[in-house]
Amino acid sequence: MTAPDTPRLAPLGHLGGDRAASERTLPDLLAEARAQEGAKALVLVGDRAPLAAGDRLAWVSPDQAPEGGEWAFLGRDDSGAPLLLCAFPGDAEEAVAAAAGWSSLRASGGALTPDDAARFVEALSLGRWLLDAPFCSFCSTRAHILDGGWSRRCPGCGRTHFPRTDPAVIVAVTHPDDSDLLLLGSNAAWARERYSCFAGFVEAGESLESAVIREVEEEAGVRPRSVRYHGSQAWPYPRSLMLGFFAEADDAVAARADGEEIADVRWFSRDEIGAALDRGGEMILPGPASIAHMLITDWFEERA
Repeated sequence: MTAPDTPRLAPLGHLGGDRAASERTLPDLLAEARAQEGAKALVLVGDRAPLAAGDRLAWVSPDQAPEGGEWAFLGRDDSGAPLLLCAFPGDAEEAVAAAAGWSSLRASGGALTPDDAARFVEALSLGRWLLDAPFCSFCSTRAHILDGGWSRRCPGCGRTHFPRTDPAVIVAVTHPDDSDLLLLGSNAAWARERYSCFAGFVEAGESLESAVIREVEEEAGVRPRSVRYHGSQAWPYPRSLMLGFFAEADDAVAARADGEEIADVRWFSRDEIGAALDRGGEMILPGPASIAHMLITDWFEERA
């Protein structure tokens, strides 16, 4: 019997090492982890992190991190040393030395080592929640951080809150009669030469498959069929879990932009997609950190 192929992971879909979730309930976890020999902290300012090299994050010892940040426990590295987050809002000073400068997850996530990319998306997802949701959503009391930064408990009403993740589907639409054509759309907020897959949030009470059908019909005018799941990755802009799919258009001629969110839709040939991936054409595709880039690349390389 032939062993099944190992699925190709999305750029930000790797495990990223040991999150050591079982330690989060330990008393004084953050204080003890910060004081432990070999501990390392990743300082984030908004969605930017310091880089030691083009493919490596710049970690610092906890005592080198600026004061005033929101701290969380990210897990442990291969040697067992604690990994910590120190998060600041986007207007804070980039006060940590970075040999390769500071960069956002969007810009550098696709170039980082799989482990560092996973740690970056973990840290940014958690850091945004720590900074953006300090109050109880039920009674508006400021909540206390627990579980090493992974939960909050409200002292007013007793509710416990956790980092929020919103599922969203993203879909590459193939032609029903020509395997060398792929349907992409240009968002009305983008430059007109930028195209990507179709995406949207899953609504309340909706399955992933239903969300795929609804979003593609709404944005591109075609009803998708043969919906196939392909992979996922976190995307903390602001707090999404992107679930990637391929689907075949039922009627290629029906393709049209909704004129509101999507300004244009087009069937692109494999040659046009290849030129754009090589940055030799006029069309701009999503960056390598995105699952959209993986969907398009996998279609182009016939891994769909």
